[in-house]
Amino acid sequence: MNRWDRATPAVLAVFFFAGCASGQSEEAAGSGEPDVSNSAQVAHNTLSEGESADGWELLFDGTSMDGWRAYDQPDLPGGWDVVDGMLVRTGPGGDIMTDRVFRNFELALDWRVEERGNSGIFYLAAQGEENIYHSAPEMQVLDDERHPDGQNELTSAGANYGLHPAPRGIVRPAGEWNHIRIMVQDDRVEHWLNGEKIVEYVIRSPEWAELVAASKFSQWPAYGQAEEGHIGLQDHGDPVWYRNIKIRELD
Repeated sequence: MNRWDRATPAVLAVFFFAGCASGQSEEAAGSGEPDVSNSAQVAHNTLSEGESADGWELLFDGTSMDGWRAYDQPDLPGGWDVVDGMLVRTGPGGDIMTDRVFRNFELALDWRVEERGNSGIFYLAAQGEENIYHSAPEMQVLDDERHPDGQNELTSAGANYGLHPAPRGIVRPAGEWNHIRIMVQDDRVEHWLNGEKIVEYVIRSPEWAELVAASKFSQWPAYGQAEEGHIGLQDHGDPVWYRNIKIRELD
């Protein structure tokens, strides 16, 4: 089994939110997903000894937004806050990104949206563009059931937005937590949602270039061209909650 066939070990966690059910997060692929219950005996935004030994690092510690800033700007925007150990889009402010850039990596996090909610996770984002999506591929974050984008598999939750579709029946309903992994190694990219690999593609390949040419991204020459870049979270105008954001760099 190589690193592309291993799913992220889960960190079980607690979250109390009135009126919503808890989701799940994955452990090793093929070994099932542990239930993330409302237990006060577990904690979010931490690393196990095994994860630390395997090279995982937290990109969000649950208490501050250190290591994050506005896209292509030196400082944090408004509209993003730490709330009860979660990184939350609370109001208008714009997309945010990590200070650091990454080339080959495995990114893992949990996300939750409200009804009709829309957001996204960017990777390989280059600075210097008008908008982060002019350079960065996006894993869609969405309430598939109620948002219009959920009617199209190319823009449904987990899709490589606009290019590679996500299968049905994987994303959990609004108000529940979803767990994702994004793996990038050289030109190979994978999206995992709730323990299942749902997207796989080779960036900058002839097949990828053909898809880009037929999409809205064809108007932005920088799209998908960076071999390393920032991780970003999208402000699409809706509340969205993120937690357990962690990454490990790959050889």
